[in-house]
Amino acid sequence: MPVVLTALLPVFLLIALGFGLKRTLLPHEAQWHGLEQIVYYILFPALMIQTLARADLASVPVAGVGAALMLAVLTMTAICLLLRPFLARQLNIGGAAFTSIFQGATRWQTYVALAVAANLYGAIGLTLASVAMVAMTPLLNIICVWVLAHYATPQRLSWGAILRTIGKNPFIWACAFGIVLNLLHVPFTGVVYDFTDALSRSALAIGLLCVGAGLRLQGVVRAGAPAWIAVTLKLMVLPAIAVALGYAFGLSGSSLVVVACCASVPTSSSSYVLARQMGGDAPLVAEILTLQTVLAAITMPTVIALVA
Repeated sequence: MPVVLTALLPVFLLIALGFGLKRTLLPHEAQWHGLEQIVYYILFPALMIQTLARADLASVPVAGVGAALMLAVLTMTAICLLLRPFLARQLNIGGAAFTSIFQGATRWQTYVALAVAANLYGAIGLTLASVAMVAMTPLLNIICVWVLAHYATPQRLSWGAILRTIGKNPFIWACAFGIVLNLLHVPFTGVVYDFTDALSRSALAIGLLCVGAGLRLQGVVRAGAPAWIAVTLKLMVLPAIAVALGYAFGLSGSSLVVVACCASVPTSSSSYVLARQMGGDAPLVAEILTLQTVLAAITMPTVIALVA
């Protein structure tokens, strides 16, 4: 547990610093929006390309890690869709609110996962988390856009529109490009490496600051049943499913820990943007994100320590 807490503490301190900066030195939304755009479109893709292009994928159980997390996401998707009639009938949760619960239960905060994995296991941890990103990011984008288009958007989107929305995600392109460079054994050294390395070194720190800046503590105080349902599914149920699948695929050690880490992080802050763009309940997403981030400081070290 002390090792896990040591790895997690810098991550949550950066989130807390972002929260404080938003309320003191950088109070304007436009300032943080600009930082988020830089992280989303430049810094984080650079980190993904560099990590995947140089990763020794043969040294990590790519299939086991990827399969465990993909099946965990698909299982949680099935659980949420099966719960939909009950939530509508018993709790009067409409389509827009359901999509926010769904995003809160399935999506993951990539910045937190990669930072914790890197702190725990260095380059191997970052490689394993990058494998998780390749497995989960395209799948989650497809599923979440479909769920929002089906349950929240007043006018149903065509598959062409859905695919165009997914295709705009720079993480997907960065993952694909990094894997292609790796498989083709393209040299990734010299000026190109130095350039991407300079960009990627700042990606996680600035990304975590942006996560903290987006927190809304008032959401913790007034959180209702929908938010707590998403918290329970994401921070408790999904990690249990992912770890069980990891054991089933023969994972152990750092591989199993990274699977647990990726499954137990809070939901993605980009869920709020997607909800706002596609007719979801964006304020509910903000509540879920804040509540999960606060509680993850307790649940994440517990989950990781149990499998470490």
